[in-house]
Amino acid sequence: MALIKLREISARFGGPEVLDKTSLTIEQGDRACVTGRNGEGKSTLLKVIAGLVMPDSGEILRQPGVRVSYLQQDVPADMAGTVEEIVDRSIPAELREGHHPGAAPLLTQLELDGAVPFARLSGGMRRRVMIACALVSDPHVLLLDEPTNHLDIWGIEWLEGYLKKSRCACLFVTHDRAFLKRVAIKVLDLDRGRLAGWDCDYVTFEQRKQDLLNDEAVNWERKSKKLAQEEAWIRRGVKARTTRNEGRVASLLKLREEFSQRRVSSGVSNLRLNSGDSSGEQVLKVEGVSFSYPGGQPLVSGLSVKVLRGERIGIIGPNGSGKTTLLNLLCGNLEPTEGSIRVGANVKLVFFDQLRNKLDLADTVVNNLAEGREEIVIGNTRKHVYGYLQDFLFTADRARMLVGALSGGERARLLLAKLFVQPGNLMVMDEPTNDLDVETLELLEEQLSNYEGTLLLVSHDRDFLDNVVSGTFVLEGGGKVGMYPGGYADWLQQRAAALSAASGGAASRMQADQKDRPKKRGGRLSFNEKRERVELPERIHRLEQEIETLQAALCDVALYQREPEKAAETHVRLAEAEKELEGAFERWVRLEERADVQDA
Repeated sequence: MALIKLREISARFGGPEVLDKTSLTIEQGDRACVTGRNGEGKSTLLKVIAGLVMPDSGEILRQPGVRVSYLQQDVPADMAGTVEEIVDRSIPAELREGHHPGAAPLLTQLELDGAVPFARLSGGMRRRVMIACALVSDPHVLLLDEPTNHLDIWGIEWLEGYLKKSRCACLFVTHDRAFLKRVAIKVLDLDRGRLAGWDCDYVTFEQRKQDLLNDEAVNWERKSKKLAQEEAWIRRGVKARTTRNEGRVASLLKLREEFSQRRVSSGVSNLRLNSGDSSGEQVLKVEGVSFSYPGGQPLVSGLSVKVLRGERIGIIGPNGSGKTTLLNLLCGNLEPTEGSIRVGANVKLVFFDQLRNKLDLADTVVNNLAEGREEIVIGNTRKHVYGYLQDFLFTADRARMLVGALSGGERARLLLAKLFVQPGNLMVMDEPTNDLDVETLELLEEQLSNYEGTLLLVSHDRDFLDNVVSGTFVLEGGGKVGMYPGGYADWLQQRAAALSAASGGAASRMQADQKDRPKKRGGRLSFNEKRERVELPERIHRLEQEIETLQAALCDVALYQREPEKAAETHVRLAEAEKELEGAFERWVRLEERADVQDA
């Protein structure tokens, strides 16, 4: 039985209908991504399902007792109370009367300190709190609007795992292609007010959607030719005296009406970066830089690095590790506690702010961009402001709208338009991918890859990092900033190789120590130790499987409601199993080392 049904839903906000007789059925186990251009109405669709927006017409049917949880696109600027208080407030009254475990289990999984005031958290940690609020009610239908915004890579991967194991229906809007490909099992495409369901993964959807658009273009081209022929016929003054001619005139009028009602695709964004004059070869020279806030732990400690012209550096790390702080240090917005940062010759910096603080929500799009000017200068080219905004998919009507009425993705596009007007050869971007639709994101990737200046960016978008950056700074904790060539996937490989090398080096040292020591009668493996050495790999494997099963069980909020005692026991057993695994592995390494010495 369907959890929620939408029948012939329509909604508009002054312009064309964003939902045009939309019908949708949501069933248990659905994991669907809602795709579409910025401003097409994806967020509106989620709000209609959540009951936050009333449609102009149509019918919404909900199964009695169905719980719907909605994660909004924007991270709240401030909420009163501690983390635990805020999450607890999201538990419905009917669940409080039962055996609901409260906020604690989710806070543990999301590594949140329940006693910390919400106002003191970074944007990424606030996002984790809002995710906890959405999940704590154990919803039947979960609606997520850009859930990966401001979330670090660890949090994104945790959410991926949670959704794949959850039994609830989930509809989500996201720009994160890696998240989309790993989570979605179907696609809901919102295009010009019409919603189409595709029972396939995202990669297959992209291929089929392109084929559909190609067929649509061919169909309209044929109709356009026919319209031109019929218009030429009617202009020749042929009198519609016969029944046949009257029918032809009626067909022409119908074709004219069809073209007048036609809603064309909004085209392709045409981003162009203005890199300005070249900087010197050395853009930044960082020597022994350390930084910590008063009374806090060091976020950066002893950093020394040179950033050269043309480098594209990505900065990654957990929420709260200091990525934006490092970016502000490199830009000169913060003074280091120790050390120095020297800016090279002819460096001109432009900054993209993740919080969109450079937009005036109470003013129009065109005034935010041009500030009264009629033309925009890009390099040596002059362009009318409306023509320039059209390159960023803003029609004349939307260019005159207040920024506060735009979707999150449209605001991001406007900020990019404003940023790209500024001539700069050092571009600094803090979470530039938030809220962008996939097509604009892919075009931005292409432009940044061809950018002649130097790029510093913070991002949690794994595909974006892999496609754009040439090097990665990783905040590894304790103030350490690791530097690695390549993007996110390259860093993962290098980290794995470094861990393997470190483990191998320790093993080699242990072997050398064993060989240097005089052999004692007790050095040989006993019969029981030999048997233990053979059995340990199987025990390690069983423990790893048990830990994975226990972790999966603890991801199910329903366990805490049905069997709170079992949930507590599972937590205890998980800690025990992890300790047993660590001990078993260490024991196996010691036995292997002794066996190698014995065989030498």
